[in-house]
Amino acid sequence: MKTIKRYVRLYKVFIAQFFKSLVQSKADFLIGLCGFFFTQITGIAFLYLVFEQIPVLEDWSLDQLIFIYGFAQIPRGIDHLLTDNIWMVAWWYVVNGKFDRYMLRPMNLFLQVIFEKLQPDALGELLVGIILIVISLTKGIVIVDALHILCFVISMIAGAVIYTAVKLLFASFAFWMKVSGPVLYTAYQMADFAKYPTEIYAKGVRFVITWIIPFAFVAYLPASCFLKPDVSPVPVIGIECLIAVVLFSIAYMVFTLGTRAYESAGN
Repeated sequence: MKTIKRYVRLYKVFIAQFFKSLVQSKADFLIGLCGFFFTQITGIAFLYLVFEQIPVLEDWSLDQLIFIYGFAQIPRGIDHLLTDNIWMVAWWYVVNGKFDRYMLRPMNLFLQVIFEKLQPDALGELLVGIILIVISLTKGIVIVDALHILCFVISMIAGAVIYTAVKLLFASFAFWMKVSGPVLYTAYQMADFAKYPTEIYAKGVRFVITWIIPFAFVAYLPASCFLKPDVSPVPVIGIECLIAVVLFSIAYMVFTLGTRAYESAGN
């Protein structure tokens, strides 16, 4: 309990310092927020363009796909907001030796990385996701009861953990590769495939995004359970939680091994 209280107190200190730096560049914050918001809007516009040519996609309507799209944005936005600094490990901190400062502090290394920064740009993703979910609710296409609400909350948390785990796993390769940003970017971008029904993809792609880099369990698979009255969300959400725990455990283990192999930048 003392350890938890200590880290909560340290998190407040880190975030207070981050916000002090943030207010020095308010224009950057607003531009970044608007940029992410409009990026998400273009994704929705793409859906409308597709459905102008194809009224039904593998038995899924436009309204249903909009819900799946919104469902996918919320856990991604949570991950983006809280753990975006992991990208810096992949791109800069290892190759430039800036990871040294984490090694010198008497504090958990992973928590130091994620405590150091919030990413306000993620509010654009969260806002779009929430708006799309609300629109879907008003159209009556989503099942709403106590069980589904509970499963929704659990799925958002588990989904965010999966996003973070994927990011941490591939970022940790930088301890051996020095720069793992391109690998991480490629893996992370596969999340876009999960915003659409997996049935439209070839078997190989479906297998990768379901069981190798399991973004399908963040978006399409759990989201579809909220659109089908004859399907219980419990089994899928249960598997999603299991995947989140296992994948994060693997990612954290690789991260820990990587920190032991870390050699700084040298001269």
